[in-house]
Amino acid sequence: MLATLIILLVTAVLLVWGKIRSDIIALCSLLALVLTNVLTPAEALAGFSNPVVIMIAALFVVGGAITKTGLAEVVSNRLLKLAGDSNYKLFILVILVTALIGTFLSNTGTVAMLMPIVVSMAAKSKANVSRLLMPMAYASSIGGMMTLIGTPPTLIMHNTLIEAGYEGLQFFTTLPVGLILLFFGILLLWPLTKMLDKKGKRDQADGETTVKSPEQLANDYNVIDNLYRVVVQKGSPIVGKKLADIDITKCYSLIISEIRIRMISSISRSARSFIPEASTVLAENNVLYIIGDFKDVLRFVKEKNLAFLDSQIDKQVERPKFGGKFKFNEIGMAEVVILKNSRLHNRTVRESEFRSNYNVSILGIQRNDRHIIQDIKDVKMQSGDMLLVQGTWEDIDRLSRLENEIVVIGQPETEASKITLNHKAPYAAIILLLMVLAMVFNWFPPVIAVLLAAVFMVLGGCFRTVRDAYRTINWESVVLFAGMMPLATAMEKTGTSALVTNSIVDMVGSFGPYAVLAGIMLATSTLTMFISNTATAILFAPIGLQAALSTGVSPYPFLIGVAVAASMCLASPFSTPPNAMVMSAGKYNFMDYIKVGLPLQLFFLVLMILFLPIIFPF
Repeated sequence: MLATLIILLVTAVLLVWGKIRSDIIALCSLLALVLTNVLTPAEALAGFSNPVVIMIAALFVVGGAITKTGLAEVVSNRLLKLAGDSNYKLFILVILVTALIGTFLSNTGTVAMLMPIVVSMAAKSKANVSRLLMPMAYASSIGGMMTLIGTPPTLIMHNTLIEAGYEGLQFFTTLPVGLILLFFGILLLWPLTKMLDKKGKRDQADGETTVKSPEQLANDYNVIDNLYRVVVQKGSPIVGKKLADIDITKCYSLIISEIRIRMISSISRSARSFIPEASTVLAENNVLYIIGDFKDVLRFVKEKNLAFLDSQIDKQVERPKFGGKFKFNEIGMAEVVILKNSRLHNRTVRESEFRSNYNVSILGIQRNDRHIIQDIKDVKMQSGDMLLVQGTWEDIDRLSRLENEIVVIGQPETEASKITLNHKAPYAAIILLLMVLAMVFNWFPPVIAVLLAAVFMVLGGCFRTVRDAYRTINWESVVLFAGMMPLATAMEKTGTSALVTNSIVDMVGSFGPYAVLAGIMLATSTLTMFISNTATAILFAPIGLQAALSTGVSPYPFLIGVAVAASMCLASPFSTPPNAMVMSAGKYNFMDYIKVGLPLQLFFLVLMILFLPIIFPF
């Protein structure tokens, strides 16, 4: 038991610390359990064959297909138009539509898809967008409680019940819970968000838009003032060399954000733009778009026999003035938010190797309304920082899969539509409907129903390639599931979960099962403020089960209570990706989440402590 307790504590501390990837921590805890002889190799690796883990991976594919085909976007657009010019109707519809979409998609994917739609509709109806985006983020988490597949914690509770010999959750078992949360959420969020009225009105008076175009982002970060175009001349020593050989970042502290190949013929002139890679070979007449301090650019130009393309001189600073423009139909620019447990926290831009890992450049950092664009390579990034990134739209889209690290908030709806396969939306809708029916009527075990849906989505052409389908899977989450499950097994096997449970029961058990349920849910909710809801649910599932057995009551209210507490973390902008995604667009600060989210989170806890035993009797 001592070894398990130590491994549990170290794992929890490392997850809270956030400097190491959560999947690596999970694998290390798995290995530690084997090396200390707490678990056999077969027990430690059982998580990788667990139906829930397979189901999670397949659900990523199904959700990706729904997004890629534009199915969810079409449905949400049509429903939101029902609001007309009524702000209150729009408020209610935003929450209802978000919860509906969040029932089948991840909360991150739901908010990423709906945010530009909601902002656009708010502008047309002159509604305060600040009163819409935070409720939308919360509704995406509430929607996850509607069904078995809506959020990872419910799947974990389903698996815990089956392994303990109980009947698993049905597809709509948690629907009453989700509906109660949704009803009271609408009831409370309307008055709670009134305090955001002045914020939204001020922004509208200033003429600001909450979803910024790439051009606006470039202006906000003053990229143009630090952007220079230089031409590779004949005889330059960099002709024929790879960018990796030049190492412009290390030697000159500069970023080549874009390269244009000029094609000049006797009858026409044209250019092709692309994002350079380390293997890119430079050629004569290439136009390099360089971002950095002018003195460093000037040194680079002189030493490498280059020429400035812009001849107009800014007399105030005696340097070339940028006379071109980015072509955002070819090259993308977006903002991303660093989440609380991201590996990027406390690492410099140089150490992150962002360019080599993701083929995307970091052009600037926004921290507390301050834009950092000079010498950013040695700036330490922090949780909550906004990064201005540039790359192809496809590469920026791939960043959105790093759900536990960063959140992409700036990709325009017009560019997102280019990667959809709208003609496949009806097919995806049929497959989704059949999957739900198969799970509701028990035609197949849930994992088989989801796997069939994933396979048919791929075979039916909902992805351009099979590789695209694999790319929709968040492998870090899958490995986290598989790696953390053996820790839950070890807690049960060694009596660690019983020890933790007995401590809670000893403190509040004399007040009855309601008090024990309250203690379990409060502890779960508190831990979720610091680590992911998935990890929290895995750790507290055996504790919730043991608490129910110790008090001689049904495990269902306790385990579903753990799922609710793990999913409803609303008091911090960085507790869930959706909360972080809407922070910049809604012009929120940390205290806004405390004022609106904390009362709602505490109310939901009290509400569920009262209602869960009624829906699922002790």
